[in-house]
Amino acid sequence: MTCNCKNEYKKLDEKDVKFLVELLGEDRVFTGEDINEDFSHDELGGISRMPEVLVEALSTEEVSKIMTYAYENNIPVVARGSGTGLVGASVAIHGGIMISLAKMNRILEIDEENLTLTLEPGVLLMEIGKYVEEHDLFYPPDPGEKSATIGGNINTNAGGMRAVKYGVTRDYVRGLTVVLPTGKVIEVGGKVVKNSSGYSIKDLICGSEGTLGIITKAVLKLLPLPKKAISLLIPFPNLETAINTVPKIIKSKSIPTAIEFMQREVILAAEEFLGKKFPDNSSDAYLLLTFDGNSKEDIEKDYDKVAQICLAEGALDVYITDTDERKEVVWSARGAFLEAVKATTTEMDECDVVVPRNKVADFIKYTDDLQAQFDIRIRSFGHAGDGNLHVYALRDDMTQEQWEKKLSEVFECMYKKSVELNGLVSGEHGIGYAKKPYLFEQYGDDYIELMKNIKLAFDPKNILNPGKVCQ
Repeated sequence: MTCNCKNEYKKLDEKDVKFLVELLGEDRVFTGEDINEDFSHDELGGISRMPEVLVEALSTEEVSKIMTYAYENNIPVVARGSGTGLVGASVAIHGGIMISLAKMNRILEIDEENLTLTLEPGVLLMEIGKYVEEHDLFYPPDPGEKSATIGGNINTNAGGMRAVKYGVTRDYVRGLTVVLPTGKVIEVGGKVVKNSSGYSIKDLICGSEGTLGIITKAVLKLLPLPKKAISLLIPFPNLETAINTVPKIIKSKSIPTAIEFMQREVILAAEEFLGKKFPDNSSDAYLLLTFDGNSKEDIEKDYDKVAQICLAEGALDVYITDTDERKEVVWSARGAFLEAVKATTTEMDECDVVVPRNKVADFIKYTDDLQAQFDIRIRSFGHAGDGNLHVYALRDDMTQEQWEKKLSEVFECMYKKSVELNGLVSGEHGIGYAKKPYLFEQYGDDYIELMKNIKLAFDPKNILNPGKVCQ
């Protein structure tokens, strides 16, 4: 869908473009047909709108000057990284200026005494992992999209597959440099481990989806790199049996790094997409677990206990992926699930709910019922260890009218079900523009009013990423 939001902001004119060119140079300011169409949408592409001007920033000072000018002239601004989001959070639905931070991609410092990494927001997640591992260190957050920027990860408080053991992005952000909507620059947090110095502005910025400030520098917490990692692929006769095993795994205290669930249909799609065979594709449901540690003996002790639990609960087998080749096949398939499902259809949209761990099977069973009720294909996978589900409705050969009607009805059902199961409307992909109605339905007026007042305190003119999250 294309957003037809009422525009109450200043339309950019030649004077505004001239200011930006004088500040940044002609080679970093783009207008009209010079703006690549990719900047009109994010990864899913369901919400589309071109910015009036696209600029590439290289420093905090440049971002500050752009925001100061925009604030003085009532021009909306959207900051953008790799554009891998799934809810329209980085789409310029009011036009205005889009600031690409992709070229602010320097790693500034690794501090091995304080176990921190200081870097700019455009550094890719895949680059962080590779860089710190060369120093025998580890950055745990592991969202599926490795080409996302760290700025985007912080703005959505991304979780990923290791969240069950290590937590989410917010747990690893020590400090931030933030340009406020007014153009002022603030430093929040730092290299310190503990901080009880007033309100935690840092934690408000994490997960704010670019609506409160623009991150131009981050200090991340690192951990010593685990020496060994082994994965288990465990087939089950059905998803309910698989999911019901997860609380018993957690309770065993042999906590895996990751506990992923997947179904046969998604595995087959990944095999076709990658042109690689999965170790096993004959079962209806699987758990994929990873264990890490500093000795093979400790890991074997943990995974052996968990393997015995799974077999006792009805698992059909346990495949140990302890070689680099086997791990690559399994985890490359898991990493490709989103693109693989996308390749099987004409369009799709995602329901990114999170429910209590013991309710995952109930929710997925409900989506199976919705497939039959609405005659629509639904595919799912996700993080069984923390109850975060990625459920995709597929358009296939529906007309636009059929698609929009069914999508609205199916999503309404799924989000209501998540609330019924004591879940929430987003586990890690955020609210952006696409999921606002479901957020408003879940939370009462007092909660939404509080969020709006926080936004107002940061952004009195509502120029930074307007129309997103709670607006």
